[in-house]
Amino acid sequence: MNIASSNTVYGQFSEAAHEGPELPFLCYPSSPTRSYMPDGCELSYGHGLTIVDDLAARYRDAGYGHGHRVALIAGNRPEHFWHFLALNSIGVCVVTLNPEYRPHELAYGIDFPKCSAVVAVDPWIANVEEVAQTLVPAVPVIDASALPARYPPPARAPDPVGADKSEWPALIIYTSGTTGRPKGCIISNASCLAAANSYTDAGGLLDLVQRKERIYIPLPAFHMNVSVYTLNTITKIRGCLIMQDRFTVSRWWSDIRETRATGFHYMGIIPPLLLKSAPVEDDKRHNLKFGQGAGVDPLVREAFEERFGVPLIEAWGMTETSRAIQNSHTPRCLEPRAFGRPGPPLEVRIVDESDRQLPLNTPGELTIRAAGDDPRRGFFSGYLNQPDETEHAWRGGWFHTGDIVTQRVDGMLFFVDRLKNIIRRSGENIAAAEIEEALHILPQVKSAAAMAVPDEFHDEEIMACVVLMPGVEPTVETATALLFATRQTLADFKVPAWISFVDTIPVTGTQKVQKGQIFDVGQDPRADRRSHDLRAVKRQLKLSSSNTTGPTGNAGVA
Repeated sequence: MNIASSNTVYGQFSEAAHEGPELPFLCYPSSPTRSYMPDGCELSYGHGLTIVDDLAARYRDAGYGHGHRVALIAGNRPEHFWHFLALNSIGVCVVTLNPEYRPHELAYGIDFPKCSAVVAVDPWIANVEEVAQTLVPAVPVIDASALPARYPPPARAPDPVGADKSEWPALIIYTSGTTGRPKGCIISNASCLAAANSYTDAGGLLDLVQRKERIYIPLPAFHMNVSVYTLNTITKIRGCLIMQDRFTVSRWWSDIRETRATGFHYMGIIPPLLLKSAPVEDDKRHNLKFGQGAGVDPLVREAFEERFGVPLIEAWGMTETSRAIQNSHTPRCLEPRAFGRPGPPLEVRIVDESDRQLPLNTPGELTIRAAGDDPRRGFFSGYLNQPDETEHAWRGGWFHTGDIVTQRVDGMLFFVDRLKNIIRRSGENIAAAEIEEALHILPQVKSAAAMAVPDEFHDEEIMACVVLMPGVEPTVETATALLFATRQTLADFKVPAWISFVDTIPVTGTQKVQKGQIFDVGQDPRADRRSHDLRAVKRQLKLSSSNTTGPTGNAGVA
């Protein structure tokens, strides 16, 4: 029997399909370079339910059931959703994997959770099969795009699970750490549905209308944004999920118009890149009501909203929390890095290194919990096979996020930076995110990442790694001009003392910057041939604090 109740991911989808089988569930814009469905398509709830229930029967007949884990590598194709929902319907936990994993990463991703099978599609299936055969026991690989007479049986016995289906693991999603092995976050059905409530209850500019919303996401389906936060919101409101493989400036607005999107999700780099495209008369010809994401500088947001007529809703969330905090209520707080006030059932507390609560307006680590007797209600169920790590994150009954924030007297929260991205220069805590924002708004800069480098006078100094826009030369004159241009928004001690012109800023599949991969392991970034030492220029700023232009009096021009 399938689990057909609204306390599961499948149950909510199934209810939506029975209520409105004709309603659109999945939409793909046309994309001639995409390897699948280049002409685009729209798939209904009823059509999807037929596929999902057929797949579920095949899995069940092959011996899969609650307590099994199955890895899923299907990119953003419809097969990702069909197989996830089918496996969820029979109580199988799905382990979503990044298709771009290297062989050793793939082997770890499959073996660490003891997966009983791997579901994959081209162009990754050959690599998956090669890796799966090296595991002990060998793990069968199921072609998600094929329908054989019978699926291969599971390679392992299931783990025991409790009677409460809402607490059954729906997903294991790996966090994208910059060092060491990623942690596997166990996400229950209850956590998935709590994520949907977080989105639909946000209110204000996120006033979602039943059967009307169409949310465009050019982000990977293996990430929690798609498979936890948005998928379950869409099925709850009987809306349509619009998927694209990746973000490209050239296709963004044609995708938005073709699919009649009413909202979209973004990472911080997307709005500035869209702003740097040439203006056209059709800039405001769309059906968008909002964009939701994180990491947009206020100057970029203001220019974006003026040009395109779409409010950008800054939000905060983590895989571990499932739910988000959104700055969606009007009038919005438009101050830098404001991301909203916590709403029920979430409670927050800002603490120092010793977990002592800090006064308002004081930067500290954001800790968060659910109100009531169960502070972990709706959160992830724990880190897979890492109980000590789980309990450390939950020390004192609060989940420790690793994010540095401040909170105002009215409850508004402001993001400072990740704890690990704080640069400590001469006793001053400087957020790398603030420096990156100052660089991203400059017309010469395509993308940027700030990091700490050793310094004999200040303990740490600031290095900015910059990808330049086409046509801008990576010279010391350009670096100096960028330094002076950042003074428009940064205090003198926060401007970069080193600027390195790099070809690319490495990111994960979820577009998180991988600063540890910009330079070779063990390499001193200061010694890289692309790095320009501007410490002497920065020291001169103290002698000319009233001058906020470059050496030629032309700030921001290379």
